[in-house]
Amino acid sequence: MNATTYGLDVAKQLFQMYWVDAQTGEIANRRFRRDELISFLAQRSRGRVALEACGSAHWWARKIKALGHEVVLLHPKFIRPFVQTNKTDAADARAIWTAVHQPGMRTVAAKTEDQQAMLALHRMRSLLIKFRTMQVNQMRGLLYEFGVSFRAGRVAGLTEIRAHMAELEDALPATMITSLQDQLTRIDAIELDIDQLESKISFWHKKDEACRAIAEVPGIGKLTATALVATIGDAKAFKSGREFASFLGLVPRQTGTGGKIRLGSISKRGDPYLRTLLIHGARSVMCHAKVPTSWQKAIQARRPANVVAVAMANKMARTAWAILARGSTYDKHYVSLRPE
Repeated sequence: MNATTYGLDVAKQLFQMYWVDAQTGEIANRRFRRDELISFLAQRSRGRVALEACGSAHWWARKIKALGHEVVLLHPKFIRPFVQTNKTDAADARAIWTAVHQPGMRTVAAKTEDQQAMLALHRMRSLLIKFRTMQVNQMRGLLYEFGVSFRAGRVAGLTEIRAHMAELEDALPATMITSLQDQLTRIDAIELDIDQLESKISFWHKKDEACRAIAEVPGIGKLTATALVATIGDAKAFKSGREFASFLGLVPRQTGTGGKIRLGSISKRGDPYLRTLLIHGARSVMCHAKVPTSWQKAIQARRPANVVAVAMANKMARTAWAILARGSTYDKHYVSLRPE
């Protein structure tokens, strides 16, 4: 007996579901409230529920899976082409149902609660760093209006400002000095919050076996390891390391017509935060590797630095995928063999 496939468009309060009954062929496109949807799915026989990988989708995936159904998460950009009319909840639900029936449709792995929590810590830390950078830049700009400038760099600049606070009190208005001190206090508070978040990330990194395994790869530290494990979800959702690198946007963009394909700059698809961490880690290996590999030496000799950084980030991502998907450990002497 074929199972019924449902296309579910999720929201905060109202949910739209489209399905074709596998036994009767009856077409339905109904609207539910949250409690009604859960009760409806709990009473239905086991089926396949497809939904867009958007806000709260991973929670719904875990909830629906607990009710006995198979859950399929689809990327929003793969669903939009199947919206045939104006964008409505009913049209979106039907588009989701249509998209999940396409052969070879790529899916998104559902994340666990721990993975979502770890990503939340990374998002909080990233936002606090932006706030800190904005505060420091604003302070520099305001002081420059009074003819005061300090050394480049956040740590060096703040240290010099604090060291010359007595001189600033004589050169600047009292109102400006008070606001400057408040600004420094605010920056200290933000740095304390960042340190606390990094401590929580370090704790999760130490207790998670997958994070410790991929942290052995040169260029992958605790931030990159935890972000990668939390972002990838189930590594087996990707067919290969090449597909995972493509998911992160670390492969060339392809444009072609008439049988001729042109390769451009990297596609920059996927999570920009994780891609940035990998590229920064690659730059660190380029500059600080004590014993560079023969592959690294060869590519650095013939390619520009930015191209080398992206290529190394691509290699790091593919190595991390292999470790996670196969449950293996990092071997610096491992040599991959292309199948015949």
